[in-house]
Amino acid sequence: MDISIVGAHNTQFGAFVKRDRETGEVEDLKSFYELIIEAGAGAIADAGLEAKDIDAVWLGSCSPSMFVNQEHVAPLALEIDPDGLLYKPTTRTEGACATSSVAIYNAAYAVASGRFKNVLALGVEKMSLLDTKGVTHALACSSYWPEEGSMGVTFPGLFGELAKAYQAKHGMSDEELRIMFAHIAAQNYRNGIHNPLAHFGPGSLPDKKQLVTADAILDLPDSGKGSNPLIAPPLRLHDCSLISDGAAAVVLTSTENAKANFNHAVELSGIGHVTQRMMMSERKETLHELQAAKHAVQQACTEAGVKVTDMELAEVHDCFTINQMLCAEAMGLSESGRAGYDFMEGKYDTDGSCPINLSGGLKSKGHPVGATGASMHALAYKQLIGDPIGVAAKGQPELAMTVNIGGSGVTNCVSVMRRVK
Repeated sequence: MDISIVGAHNTQFGAFVKRDRETGEVEDLKSFYELIIEAGAGAIADAGLEAKDIDAVWLGSCSPSMFVNQEHVAPLALEIDPDGLLYKPTTRTEGACATSSVAIYNAAYAVASGRFKNVLALGVEKMSLLDTKGVTHALACSSYWPEEGSMGVTFPGLFGELAKAYQAKHGMSDEELRIMFAHIAAQNYRNGIHNPLAHFGPGSLPDKKQLVTADAILDLPDSGKGSNPLIAPPLRLHDCSLISDGAAAVVLTSTENAKANFNHAVELSGIGHVTQRMMMSERKETLHELQAAKHAVQQACTEAGVKVTDMELAEVHDCFTINQMLCAEAMGLSESGRAGYDFMEGKYDTDGSCPINLSGGLKSKGHPVGATGASMHALAYKQLIGDPIGVAAKGQPELAMTVNIGGSGVTNCVSVMRRVK
């Protein structure tokens, strides 16, 4: 479509709290509200605009009522600049882990309608105020509650089922799958430790422990301090993304306006937005693949008039290592059952034809669920305009793809992004 990103900002991702081990009290070091303001103001400034130039705001947050006891969050966008944004329309979106891709798409549709000229799309989540049990429950509410969340099924458990289905479909041993997962985790750690905004960035645990090779992860013990225990078989601790706080935002306008009046423009040349049935009980025969994501990739590529093989980098949804494999296959970059081997062989490393997750992905950059889609778009935008954050794509890339997935393969958002200025 003829809509472009002309500015972007990604906050630092991390766990911005201080816990008193004796009293259990938690101090909030960077609030939900501060994250919104930083991301929004940063994106507007990056576009060379002022808040008064923004006609409307879409704000995505997955579960703020559970994470920070706050609903009715869209009006909080006005706090970015109360004078400049007062009386502007604001809308909240929610799509589990794809929440802020949905915000971006709805913002883009609004510009395409001709109703608005410049819009802001933002995603935010503040997760770390809750303990692990609380986060697990909040996220489980994005599953099909009657059959999954209410029965104690967690998201690691849901993706563990996808991994088992994949393993059975392709006849893989436990050890073979474990080695594949270790290669993916190590690749994301290698990239993440060079990303100054990443939760597991420079100086973090993977950097200090040098968990940047598959062997280093495979050598970790199964239990005890510094271990890599099973969380939801076959998934282990280092197969899981992080509980993170953060926000990201982009400014969108028509491509015509972007070319005429902005320093940089990256077009959303193709959008694929596809929804799968939520209950996994209705998808038992296809859990080994992301069928809806395949359709979303096809939609986005058809609209953009490109092939997947034209992509020069991709940011994909590695909430768990198995999903990074499934995304590579859904994109069509790897054949069915081959993604793990391709990662082992370094096909998607920094020197590959289409490196995956140069940011470190959700596994290393972090996964503040409501911010993840906007972050993918923001960092891909920075790569395409030649201002990369962290590991740079080789050459001067023109095309990128984001694959953002909410729930257990349910809300599927795929963007083809093309540098046009």
